[in-house]
Amino acid sequence: MTTKTTRSAARELRPLPIGAGALAELRDTDDAGRPCVPFTDDDGGRPLRCCLRRSEPGDSIALVSYAPLRRWAAERGARPGAYEEQGPVFVHARECGGPGEEWNGYPFARPGVLRVLRRYDANGHIVGGRLIELPDDADEGFERELREAFEEPGVVLVHVRAVEYGCFLFEARKA
Repeated sequence: MTTKTTRSAARELRPLPIGAGALAELRDTDDAGRPCVPFTDDDGGRPLRCCLRRSEPGDSIALVSYAPLRRWAAERGARPGAYEEQGPVFVHARECGGPGEEWNGYPFARPGVLRVLRRYDANGHIVGGRLIELPDDADEGFERELREAFEEPGVVLVHVRAVEYGCFLFEARKA
């Protein structure tokens, strides 16, 4: 899997899709314990968290419940407690290979769109957040906001969410 890596202030800011292991689990049973139910996306345009792009008409996709902090916390022995929320995300119903070589920029970035950047510490606790409206150069807007988030002491993870439904879009981590 290839992801864009942006060098900034001696850190790497990396937008990351849902990991392969988590995707395999979600394509069987989601984080709310429900079986995955694939469907054909007739219209396209749904934000896919497996490959960080929008679906195409005819794609076989699924809407699953995902707890984005759960696996990250388990890997690190963190205890996020009540911050371990879950919500709906779209994924390809079968392996898709993740973001392709042609992928460039921050996912789901459009001028004028509202996003929430939620900051977490090493314990998986929310330590702040920000509502942003992406500027005309949406990638630069994300870059600036993520750089600022990671400059805050203790921030090790940022979740980017859509405002309209509160859906998790992607995460960025400190390298």
